[in-house]
Amino acid sequence: MSADRAVTVHVGHSPDPDDAFMFYALTFGKFDTAPEVYEHHLLDIETLNRKAERGEYEVSAVSIHAYAHLAGRYALLPHGASFGDGYGPMVVARPADVPKKNLDPRAWLANKRIAVPGTRTSAFLAMHLFAHGLEGDPRATPPSFETEVVPFDEIMDKVAAGRFDAGLIIHEGQLTYQENPAGVLAKVVDLGEWWKGRTGLPLPLGGNGIRKDLGPDRIKRVSEDLRKSIQWGLDHREEALGYALKYARDMGSDKADQFVGMYVNDYTLDYGEQGRQAVRRFLKEGHRAGLLPKAIEPEFTA
Repeated sequence: MSADRAVTVHVGHSPDPDDAFMFYALTFGKFDTAPEVYEHHLLDIETLNRKAERGEYEVSAVSIHAYAHLAGRYALLPHGASFGDGYGPMVVARPADVPKKNLDPRAWLANKRIAVPGTRTSAFLAMHLFAHGLEGDPRATPPSFETEVVPFDEIMDKVAAGRFDAGLIIHEGQLTYQENPAGVLAKVVDLGEWWKGRTGLPLPLGGNGIRKDLGPDRIKRVSEDLRKSIQWGLDHREEALGYALKYARDMGSDKADQFVGMYVNDYTLDYGEQGRQAVRRFLKEGHRAGLLPKAIEPEFTA
């Protein structure tokens, strides 16, 4: 079959406000995409990561951590990335359990039972890098702790109920953990803040992978369609945000707007050199710490 023949492009992404905002124009045909036809599949990020390992979708949102296991099959599109620039996934606990100011949060992790949203998420890798330390940090034995995978939207309630010592939260939980209806939680560490303080770089969380077997011409067309969709949302923010609110769990319009602003920005339109450097450093640190199977040089499409 010719690579240029018009066939459906299956796109996997998360049912979250930022992805809904980015893909709004593409979902509702706000511009002509001929000859491409897009079909959207909304799934949580850990499920998308695992499906991408099997190459199920031509385009898929993937965690940068997961990309280390997908690099043979997927390249990273330059558009649609999520970075935490001084903020990001958090480890949270019940207020009475958080470490006192004179206790190192890294040491606090020892022997804790932590609910996590998935073992291929970038949050999971970032938490383990925090425990191991980065290149140049004093060598120390990383604290030993136990993790259990829990659906991301159940983590805060289960921590509040005392079923876990702590939870690794992603998505809107970063803005709502202090007002969680099942029990207010408190921050142990913000991993994006920690990473920025240590590296000066934004924390790379997710990107859009595209299967390399689509061929260069088709990859270029799909890439341009995705860029147009993000730009359309930014240019028609109120309309795109109105749609994104459908996926804003436990967030009003103000917080949803804040969340979209955190994760749909200049890095989303294009990684830029700093974004690419951040991805390289994140994957390098993961391999150095023995958390990734091999050294990965990320492949970015034009």
